[in-house]
Amino acid sequence: MSKPFHFKEFSVSQDRCAMKIGTDGVLLGAWTSIDNNPQSILDIGSGTGIIALQLAQRSAAPTIDAVELDDNAYEQCSENFEASPWPDRLFCYHASIQEFASEIDETYDLIVSNPPFYREDFKSAAPARDTARFTDTLPFEHLMVCVAHLLSENGKFSLILPQKEQLRLTELATKQRLHPKRICEVRGTPNSEIKRVLMEFSNMRPAKIISEELTIEIGRHEYTPKYINLVKDFYLKM
Repeated sequence: MSKPFHFKEFSVSQDRCAMKIGTDGVLLGAWTSIDNNPQSILDIGSGTGIIALQLAQRSAAPTIDAVELDDNAYEQCSENFEASPWPDRLFCYHASIQEFASEIDETYDLIVSNPPFYREDFKSAAPARDTARFTDTLPFEHLMVCVAHLLSENGKFSLILPQKEQLRLTELATKQRLHPKRICEVRGTPNSEIKRVLMEFSNMRPAKIISEELTIEIGRHEYTPKYINLVKDFYLKM
């Protein structure tokens, strides 16, 4: 059994989750804006629950729900929530987001997702990991329809995805009348390609889209001031 991953205010067990804690999830949990003071938050495809836990630390939202389809990840996410300082605010539903959206009447002020995004035909020998990584179980089309249905009028939706998927997802969002509001392009080092994009959408078209860039490292384990400032409330050694 692997040891839990310790953050400054909570710990995350991940030995039963196909997708382990990585930079993508922590970045999204730290970058997502809470300036609309969300009272209700939804994490789609929660995995370990890391993003929901980060948002519990950062916000005062009394309701933070998560949705997780995989049996083992759902159980571990629920246990991580129970073991956290905020068990009364966090709850994980065992369902697909498609099922969840069809049954829930409430809307959310903030929705976040680190969705599966490998659309290539390659599959590994680990079905649970494939479910977490590949879009078969959560096509972007389904994701955006569900988000549009569950988002409150003044709500925001944040996600992280590969740069090559940015245009396609923006087009799908537009079909659901969701408009990009903030965009952050992420590169590993100053000379590397942009691999990931953080995006925020809302129901209202902004007067101007806020665009920024984030570089993670200058050298190996030598992090940029901007990255440190973003994640310092979570990582123990920041």
